[in-house]
Amino acid sequence: MEEMALAALAAATKEFKGDPKRTYLTGLSMGGYGSWDMAAKYPGKFAAIVPICGGIVIPEHLKQIRPELATYPDDPKSYQDVAKKIGKTPVWVFHGGADDTVPPEGSRKLNEALKAAGGDVRYTEYPGVGHNSWDKAYADSELMPWLLSKHL
Repeated sequence: MEEMALAALAAATKEFKGDPKRTYLTGLSMGGYGSWDMAAKYPGKFAAIVPICGGIVIPEHLKQIRPELATYPDDPKSYQDVAKKIGKTPVWVFHGGADDTVPPEGSRKLNEALKAAGGDVRYTEYPGVGHNSWDKAYADSELMPWLLSKHL
């Protein structure tokens, strides 16, 4: 699926004369997981990433529904490894503090791992907000100027 997405991105960039130095990656919920995964697999591909209510460790209740999903073990090394792969790519993480679908603890751990690795990371957690934190995230007046200020 990632290969198809990257091929579609390459085709759209070519057809619409996109700037490959200003390609941004964002996703929410399962797309937030995909954002972390693609950023780690393709370091240097994206000018910045904005994962929203995602993570790298699939919660147990989701593993029961989708056992085929790849996941990292929930240990510090997993978060350190992902942070190391992402490197200096700017990241702004968003999560709802009351999210009971994708617990915010994973985003907190990724934020801390990125900071410890010297990454360029911002973290916004919305207290009392559940899984639908993307409405507030994408409406944040600072997000687009921040995003558009990033380039390879």
